[in-house]
Amino acid sequence: MTTPEQDLEATLHREIPLTRAMGLRVARWVDHELRLMLPLQGNTNHTGSIFGGSLYSAAVLAGWGWLLLRQRDAGIEDGHIVIQESSIEYPLPALANVTAVCNAPPQGTWERFEKTYRRHGRARLTLETRILLDDGREAVRFSGQYVLHK
Repeated sequence: MTTPEQDLEATLHREIPLTRAMGLRVARWVDHELRLMLPLQGNTNHTGSIFGGSLYSAAVLAGWGWLLLRQRDAGIEDGHIVIQESSIEYPLPALANVTAVCNAPPQGTWERFEKTYRRHGRARLTLETRILLDDGREAVRFSGQYVLHK
C-alpha cells in the first residue's frame, strides 16, 4: 500500500511530466499541510538562483496537490482541479533547495467549499503557499484560486 505522499508524487510525475524534470518531490502530508521539495539543481537561472518559473510552478503545484489530497480525504472522487488565478511575490532569491508549503484554509472555508461542490459540482478555493529557504525565510508568497469541478 502506498502513502498519500507516494501516490501524489506518482500522480504529479504521470499527469504533469514537468514535475519529474524539475525534480519535484512530495515530502510530507500531515494535518492537512503539504510540503513539496524543489532542488536547486536543474532549476537554476542565469544568476545561479532558482528560476522564477520553477518557483511559480512549485507554488501552483503545492496548492493543486493540497486540494487533490484533501478532496480524497473528504471522499470526493469525481473532481478535476484547475488553477483559475493567482498572485505571487518573490521577496528573496532561492540559492539552494527549497520547500513549498501549503496549509489548510480555515475549517469553515473548507466546509463551505465542500458543501458548494457537493451541491453544484463546482467550487472555488483560495490557497496560500509559501516557499521557504533552509533557514525558514520566505523566498515566495503565493495565493492561488483553484476550481474543483466535475
